[in-house]
Amino acid sequence: MFVTIKDLQKSEEKAEITVAGMVHDFKDMGKFAFVSLRVADGVVQCVYNYGADVKKLKLESAVTASGEKIDDRRAPNGFEIHIKNVNVLSVPHEDAPDLIKNKSKTSMDADLKYRVVSLRNNRRRAVFALQSALVAGFRAFLSQNAFTEIFSPKIGAGSAEGGANMFKLEYFGQKAFLAQSPQFYKQMLIPVYMRVFEIAPVFRAEKHDTPRHLNEYISVDFEMGFIDSFKDICETERNMLKFTFDYIRENYPNLLSTLKIELPDIKEIPYVTFREAKEAVAAKYNRKIKDPYDLEPEEERLISQMYKEEFDTDFVFVTHYPDKKRPFYAKNDPNDEKYTLSFDLLYKGMEITTGGQRVHNYEEQYAKMERKGLAPADFESYLMLHKYGCPPHGGLGLGLERFCMKILDEANIRTTSLFPRDTARLTP
Repeated sequence: MFVTIKDLQKSEEKAEITVAGMVHDFKDMGKFAFVSLRVADGVVQCVYNYGADVKKLKLESAVTASGEKIDDRRAPNGFEIHIKNVNVLSVPHEDAPDLIKNKSKTSMDADLKYRVVSLRNNRRRAVFALQSALVAGFRAFLSQNAFTEIFSPKIGAGSAEGGANMFKLEYFGQKAFLAQSPQFYKQMLIPVYMRVFEIAPVFRAEKHDTPRHLNEYISVDFEMGFIDSFKDICETERNMLKFTFDYIRENYPNLLSTLKIELPDIKEIPYVTFREAKEAVAAKYNRKIKDPYDLEPEEERLISQMYKEEFDTDFVFVTHYPDKKRPFYAKNDPNDEKYTLSFDLLYKGMEITTGGQRVHNYEEQYAKMERKGLAPADFESYLMLHKYGCPPHGGLGLGLERFCMKILDEANIRTTSLFPRDTARLTP
C-alpha cells in the first residue's frame, strides 16, 4: 500500500496498483475528476471516472486509491493513475488554512504560525526533502572516506565556544549548558577513530534577530587527524560538496525539478587570506575597513561578488583569520602569530562554514588558554586529549539551514528551518 513516485515510475504500464496518500488537490469536471494525491516523495496525478462519487473526497483526507497506471509524458512524473476505487480513511475536522495549494507568496508570520499545515505545500515540503538529501549525501561521502559517525552530548558543564551566548539550565543542582558545538568531543575522539563526523542540533543564545541567524540549528561537523595543513580540511569539504551535489542530481531529479534549481558544478574553490580579502574589497568598492578582526556581512557579500566576477565561482575560502577573533583551540600561523590556520567558506555572499587546524600540543594549548584569560583547570577533561597524545588535526562546522538557504536563494533562514527557534518563537 505504501508506494512512492519512484516505485510507480518503475512499474509497468497498465499495472494494477494501490496508492496511499493525502488528497492534495482535486478538480471536479462533472463526469470525472482530476485528483492529486500527496505521497512520500511528491504528488501523484490521478483521474477518477466515477462522477458524483468524487464529492466524498475532501482536501487533506487520507485515502487509499486503487487503479491502473497509465504512462503519459504530459503528466507530472510521466504517468497518471486511472482510479477505480477510493477508500477514505479519515477526513479533516475543518478546512485547513489556504497555505497548501497557494502558489503565491505567503507572509513569514502566517507560514510559521501554521507551519504544520504550510509544510504540506509542495514547494515547502521539497525544501526539507532537499535538506534530507544533502544530509544523505554528506553522510555517504564521509562514511566512504573512513569517517566514523558520533553522537555527542548536548548538555554539558561548559562549551568549546565560550562567551555569553550559552543557554543555561539546572542539571540536578548543578549549572549546565546546551552545547554550542560538538567541538571538544570531536577532538577527543581523534586519537580513537582518526576521523569523525556528527550531524546534529547546536544551540546559540544570541539575541540578535536577523535573516541569517537561528538559536537552534543543524550543524554538519567533521574532524580529521594526521593532516599536513588546514587545506586538507578545505579540500575534504570541497570533495564532500561536489560528491553531494552529484549524488542529489543522480538520485533526486524530481526534487530539483520541483524546486526549479540547478546545483553548482564544483571544480576548484579559490583561496584568499582574510587580510587580502578585506584590502581588496576596500580598494575595489571604495569601502573603509571598519572591523580589522572580523568580516562584516557586507564584506562577505562583496568578497563573493568579486570572486564571482573574476573567477565565475560562488564559493571562496577566506583563510588566516586573526587570533583575536578565533577560539582558543585554533592553531596560530607559525609565520605570523597574529593570525590562525583557520578559514571560512563563503557561498553566494555568506559564510556557511567555519573551520581550521587545532592546537594539538599540550604546552601550546595550555599557554594559549592562559593568554586568552582562561583557566586551564576548567578544561581538565579536554586537556587530557593533549596531555596523553594527539596527532595534528582539524575540522569544520557547516550550518545546514544557512547552506540550504543559499542554494535556494531564499532571503530568510527561517524558510529553511523546519520548525525555527529564534528569540520570539518556541512553537510549534
